[in-house]
Amino acid sequence: MSIAELLSSRLIVLPLRNRNFGLYSSGSAVSLTGMWMERIAIGWLTWQLTESGFWLGVVAFADFFPVILIGPLAGAVADRWDRLRMVKTSQAVLLVQASVLWAFTAGGHINVALIVALTAIHGIVVAFNQPARLALVPSLVPHADLGSAVALNSVIFNLARFIGPIFAGLAIVWSGVALAFAANALSYVVFLAALARIRIAPAEAEVPASRRSFFADLGDGIRYTVTHPGIGALFVLLIAFGVGGRPLTELLPGLADDVFQAGAGGLSLLASAVGGGAILGGIWLGHRAHDFDLMAVTLSTAVGSALSIIAAIATDRLWVAVPAVVAFGFCISTAGIASQTLVQLASARAMRGRVMGLYGLIFRGGPSIGALGAGVASVQLGLRWPILLGALLVLAASLWAYLNRGRIAAALESGSHAERSPDEKG
Repeated sequence: MSIAELLSSRLIVLPLRNRNFGLYSSGSAVSLTGMWMERIAIGWLTWQLTESGFWLGVVAFADFFPVILIGPLAGAVADRWDRLRMVKTSQAVLLVQASVLWAFTAGGHINVALIVALTAIHGIVVAFNQPARLALVPSLVPHADLGSAVALNSVIFNLARFIGPIFAGLAIVWSGVALAFAANALSYVVFLAALARIRIAPAEAEVPASRRSFFADLGDGIRYTVTHPGIGALFVLLIAFGVGGRPLTELLPGLADDVFQAGAGGLSLLASAVGGGAILGGIWLGHRAHDFDLMAVTLSTAVGSALSIIAAIATDRLWVAVPAVVAFGFCISTAGIASQTLVQLASARAMRGRVMGLYGLIFRGGPSIGALGAGVASVQLGLRWPILLGALLVLAASLWAYLNRGRIAAALESGSHAERSPDEKG
């Protein structure tokens, strides 16, 4: 892609011609950078305090597991309440959590129990926030721009994944982990200021006034998702991807120090390599989102992620692992954009919050189970073997989805057409 093509692409033009989305994406970029600084700093601090893969798994579990309990409930709430208000409230609570984490660390009172507790609070709030945040995006852009909006959100997320670890590494080396935690707290202030300027017309909010009970709505959302022949089948692949593939990123502190003997600098390099690859994936797919078979993209990059994981853990040399981790980042970003776009487009508007609640459950809950399982297994097997078994799980699920790809793609496409307006259908 040339520079001229990039500057004229949907990814650049989209936030400029959609004021609400421009505000949202710019504030989100700052907040996500702070979040990645905190995530890397928490991982490094946990490793410093314990030198244990088990505790790395426990901290990841505390962050991600709450979505398994809260995600479906939060999705039902997102279909009944004002989604923008839910996002604002969640960010305010996260600001308090980040400030407390900084205060305990700067005051020298932090320990692994407090890390787990504060990380669990973070996980609970994010689990409540995520369905509303994902379901809010279609209210910020026209339907035709949704694929590009999802891609741009992924680029922003992964740009933060690239920049955040670099800033975190510099903060840890220069001042310590407390500085990274302080930066994260300030980033929430920026995002809240951006959210305060967003104005969504009532017709664009897409939040129906439900006349049924909360638990009836919840049951309808679960039943709709599980029985949908396209969304339900795609979620099977996403579960395997979350449990087996994505925990690699949560175990990077142990790999950097124990396998590659590279310390905090190595951790920062590996984490940034994941983010760098993910940025490339987001730009590549976002620029051409309308030209690709997204189901084929999801399958091919799921396989690619598993193969890159195997390549990364097959060596003890950092310079060999980094390119493999870049490829892993590219694949998880591309697979995530393609699959989320398919789910968003195939979901009925009245069900979107509940479907994205379950999507968030898989996105965050899968890595929590996978990271905890890999961390526990690493006590006896080391870090490499549990990660390898996860990669094999992704390959098995990809083969199953490939054998059923025609049925899955047809069901997803029919849902996408059903959601288009008459003008968009032509």
